[in-house]
Amino acid sequence: MPIERKKITPCLWFDTQAEEAANFYVSVFKNSKIKRVSRFTKEGTDVHGKQAGSVMTVEFDLDGQPFLALNGGPQFKFDEAISFQIYCADQKEVDHYWSKLTAGGSESACGWLKDKFGMSWQVVPEMLMEFVTGPDRAKAERVTKAFMQMRKFDIAKLQQAADGKAA
Repeated sequence: MPIERKKITPCLWFDTQAEEAANFYVSVFKNSKIKRVSRFTKEGTDVHGKQAGSVMTVEFDLDGQPFLALNGGPQFKFDEAISFQIYCADQKEVDHYWSKLTAGGSESACGWLKDKFGMSWQVVPEMLMEFVTGPDRAKAERVTKAFMQMRKFDIAKLQQAADGKAA
């Protein structure tokens, strides 16, 4: 059975943790699944240096978005130049993703974090973009000032700033 493919699928390069990472991400996001695992063969060992039978790639979906995890070796590492944004409907959803993805990782400013594999994510309330891109520039200024002081976004405080109420 052929695997459904999208025109663009992010490929995440790991040293040896592709399967572990894919299983972790699938456990964090609803409506997610591992679709297929491929393994290295004896052919090409002189190029890839991986043991025959070890995991080469893992195809997986996160809430309908396809990804590929590749065990390509230690020469490349994740950095903040590439990241993923998670848009959240409410504080409960923000808290869920924040707690799961920061476990073993690190927090940063303005909703940014790195997970235990070094992948960067931003956990964003859906309403934030409405506040900062809307026609009310004073509201955008207040909300921007509020979120620039946050690590994990606090929707109640963002709403207070949008409404012009002191926190």
